[in-house]
Amino acid sequence: MKTAIIGAGNMGGATAIGLAKAGIIQPSDITVTAKHQSTLDKFSAYGINSTLDNVEAAKGADIVMLVVKPWFIQGVIEQIKDTLDYDRQTVVCMAAGIPSGTMLEWLSKDGKTPELVYVIPNTAIEILESMTFIAPVSASDKATQEVVSLFEGTGTSMVVTEKQLSAGTALASCGIAFAMRYIRAAAEGGVELGFYPKDAVKVVCQTVKGAASLITEHGSHPEVEIDKVTTPGGITIKGLNQMEKDGFTNAVIDGLKACVK
Repeated sequence: MKTAIIGAGNMGGATAIGLAKAGIIQPSDITVTAKHQSTLDKFSAYGINSTLDNVEAAKGADIVMLVVKPWFIQGVIEQIKDTLDYDRQTVVCMAAGIPSGTMLEWLSKDGKTPELVYVIPNTAIEILESMTFIAPVSASDKATQEVVSLFEGTGTSMVVTEKQLSAGTALASCGIAFAMRYIRAAAEGGVELGFYPKDAVKVVCQTVKGAASLITEHGSHPEVEIDKVTTPGGITIKGLNQMEKDGFTNAVIDGLKACVK
């Protein structure tokens, strides 16, 4: 399944490397593009093809992924549209915030539109730990399953509706930055408590990883795991209550909601 990734920036580059590492397709079946050769130089180490020519990359692909900033999408589509073969190619859009009706209008030619799927991973796809949302728009079950299978092994994926994409983006794509902001804050607290910065980051990262693994492995609600470490009159409940007094939960929820306004 030859895959063209148009736009090898942070997200496109991470996706290309993750797909190559996952082993579902051969790295030699992946082609990435960028405006500058310096952006593409790193991909040869993974066996991934690269080119500065978007048209050339799209021409030979079974799946064409558009992974450029939303304000560049229309221009890229106009550049490659005449090359696209809607009878055999599936188009994947990774640009958040563009309604499917608009995308299909831009892609329309000769009265035809392609099989279109929205895919929203996060940057952890590079290390095979992404939370990826897949929303079929005008794709058949067969084409959708091909896209789903492409992302197997790159973390966890979930098929959702287009209406859920904004929430998914907030929770997982923006959410990875929010999680890192907690890690930064906790590490700064660790320094204040007496750890060197490097050691504080190490402690907090392992703690967050362990917390996530407990919930995943046990299939439990976070509060169940919290109850296990909040002994009556203990220090954990005092810390939690102080965080809530300072608005921790509301700050997180308000931050997520701000992403979908």
